[in-house]
Amino acid sequence: MGDILSQNEIDDLLLQLSTGEIDAQEFNKETTEKKIKNHDFKRPSKFAKDHLRTMQIIHENYARLITNFLSGYLRTLVQVDVISIEALQYSEFTNSIANPAVLAIINFSPLPGSIIFDFSPAISYSLIERILGGKGTGIEKIRGFTEIEIAILMRIISQMLGFMREPWENVVSLRPHLDRIETNAQFAQIMNPTEMIALVTFQAKIGEVEGLMNLCIPHMVVEPVMSKLSTKIWFSMIEKGTTEETKQAIEQKIEETNVPLIAVLGKAELMVSEFLQLQVGDVMSLDTNVDGELKVMVGELHKFNAKPGVKNKKSAIKVTQVIRREDG
Repeated sequence: MGDILSQNEIDDLLLQLSTGEIDAQEFNKETTEKKIKNHDFKRPSKFAKDHLRTMQIIHENYARLITNFLSGYLRTLVQVDVISIEALQYSEFTNSIANPAVLAIINFSPLPGSIIFDFSPAISYSLIERILGGKGTGIEKIRGFTEIEIAILMRIISQMLGFMREPWENVVSLRPHLDRIETNAQFAQIMNPTEMIALVTFQAKIGEVEGLMNLCIPHMVVEPVMSKLSTKIWFSMIEKGTTEETKQAIEQKIEETNVPLIAVLGKAELMVSEFLQLQVGDVMSLDTNVDGELKVMVGELHKFNAKPGVKNKKSAIKVTQVIRREDG
């Protein structure tokens, strides 16, 4: 496959673009020449355009979920976007991988077989460094991964897999789990080299570090649900999902959610010197009257006023006023 670069070639190209050795405008020049792609009738693609479009929608949702997760987990700005999805042979994917690699072999249960999540070295090193408390700038020279680094990657990749269930829920109830990580493409031969795959490519940016992530999905894995990988069926299932029953289920979940309720007895201001001299038995005057009302806070919002009291030998409050939003 002549139009697919190896990971080292991609990293070199990104470096040359960032340093100005290559003018980005050269890649944006419009051409009137028609691009012709050879079609091998002996090896027809098993993925229709509609299948690929649906899978792109699924993984755009997934990209948004892991963007939010990684931003909070790594405490830095993370952006993950789907940049392409194409159908090709498995051998074309593996031939483009440079060692050392991070190839997560994932059991795509309940679907048969496994998929591969490929992380570029730049992204892998950045993840490891940030998890260990570093700045995540990566390393200058590519090297192999230690057992500890592999263990760290396995943990965060396993957490990322949990977010794959929601985007796929209209197709199949996934239970993906990480089997192992391979650092050499030769040991990741999970299928026949001529087997067709859908390759989803993500552009990831962690802080100032950029790199690619590839999700390799074999046709034989998604073959049982191919009929559901249609944009027409996809959107019809989404519409069905917004039924009255769904709304009631959401309302019930919200009603069952626990919220913190705090009755504020009063407040006082002290100087630091007074605070440091506080002893057991000292009395402080609060800003509320003995017969006054207490503020009742729901989270950080003042929602009620109440009177203090006792019920069943426990401290209690009696709501005297409901504070509406328009009341401030």
